Amino acid sequence: MSDELTALSGGEQAALIRTGAISPVDLVSASLARIDRWDGILNAWITVDGERALAAARKAEAEIAAGRYRGPLHGIPYGVKDQLHAVGFPTTLATKVLDPHEMVAPGNAAVIEKLEAAGAILLGKQNLHEFGKGGTLTFPYGQPRNPWNPAYSASSSSTGSGIAPAARMCTFSLGEDTGGSVRGPAALNGVAGLRPTYGRVSRHGGVMEAYTTDTIGPLARSVGDIARVMEAIAGPDARDPLCSHRPADAYAAGLERSIKGRRIAVVREIAWGSGTTDEVRTAFSAALDVLRGLGAQIEEVSLPLALYAVPLQLLSTDADVAAWFVKKYLRDRYDRFDVGTRTRLAASSLIPATVYNRAMRARVVVRRQVLEAMKEFDALVSPTMIRATKPIEQEQEKVESSDEAVVRLMERRISVYPFSLANVPAISVPMGFSGEGLPLALQFATRPFGEADLLNIAHAYERAAGWYRHLPELDATLAPMAA
Repeated sequence: MSDELTALSGGEQAALIRTGAISPVDLVSASLARIDRWDGILNAWITVDGERALAAARKAEAEIAAGRYRGPLHGIPYGVKDQLHAVGFPTTLATKVLDPHEMVAPGNAAVIEKLEAAGAILLGKQNLHEFGKGGTLTFPYGQPRNPWNPAYSASSSSTGSGIAPAARMCTFSLGEDTGGSVRGPAALNGVAGLRPTYGRVSRHGGVMEAYTTDTIGPLARSVGDIARVMEAIAGPDARDPLCSHRPADAYAAGLERSIKGRRIAVVREIAWGSGTTDEVRTAFSAALDVLRGLGAQIEEVSLPLALYAVPLQLLSTDADVAAWFVKKYLRDRYDRFDVGTRTRLAASSLIPATVYNRAMRARVVVRRQVLEAMKEFDALVSPTMIRATKPIEQEQEKVESSDEAVVRLMERRISVYPFSLANVPAISVPMGFSGEGLPLALQFATRPFGEADLLNIAHAYERAAGWYRHLPELDATLAPMAA
């Protein structure tokens, strides 16, 4: 029964909790049992407090029994990327750079406050690349592994936040997306993940180093769950000066609308570019057929400047991140950083101000092209990743030339960076599987603050395609390793 509970979507779990068919204690216990059983292999979590979670579940059970039901997140278990402060949990940022007293949370992140008010139950903090930036080679809290095949990469940055809902260790997670760190883990672990509009969700109480692009977004096994989480966490917050004053929308209310007549444009440079593998193109073509079957009008759009989003974001966002670290830690604690992280930060700290300035100005030009395309269409569509995930050892191999470095950078980032740089909402949803049985994913993006329409389109595709119903069979995949 416990494994059956964790296989349900959050909406299905909520319906059972509301009617009293199951208790939040049942659901939290089932999630904790899966963490105990499988996280020693997958390394999705850094800190878990089962006693605290069960106490919160008992409180939720009593509230619901007394008629004080708070809504569809009441009693639902979740985790957060260990880049968000939560009282009672250390904020490790998955690094050896910090001393213990520097890990003490000064308060709850705004998103955790809002989820607590909605009755959701925090299980713990999830694993990530050091300081939430990609490129980590040695993980202090264990190498994150893909639940579909533990030999393969689970993507960068918000890694544990993608693994945990895929492996049914929690119903949803919160990650952080600078240049794809929600959408990448969602794509490679076979779940849905949303990068909201920049400023749509308060970043107060998060360790946010890239102030021009950092966003907090949800990951879950269904788009409906993403919508319900967004209803809880989106909206104004005076403590975050970069947060929009616009109130949150009723994201879940419009999920079931027909998408007949919606104009959706394929981004030519991503979908049909030379780096996109044949199996991704095949799955993408099938996804377009599903959308046509739903009545959507599929067209094409060219974003010739999208290619430049990758170097421009690296030249600007990485410099923002490096500036945050140089004074704090990089000079005095250089040897405590993972070699992959410190190499990236050291290189970024040497970007001249004149180059940074030009990159920031060029970003405006690229963003304008993306926004102009979005005026004409309801959404843009592309593969989330132009290739399937690789074995961990291959992802961490050294590059032997500058040409090879460019190829590696582009294949990981070309599909996600244009929308990060434009600071528009983008969502990844499952699109099928590679020949090795690893997840492939579809990405939709739309105009700023268009999350309601985006979720409607993604939900319609998800339901028609049905890939969200496929879950990794951990007993078959991981049991030999656990034995």
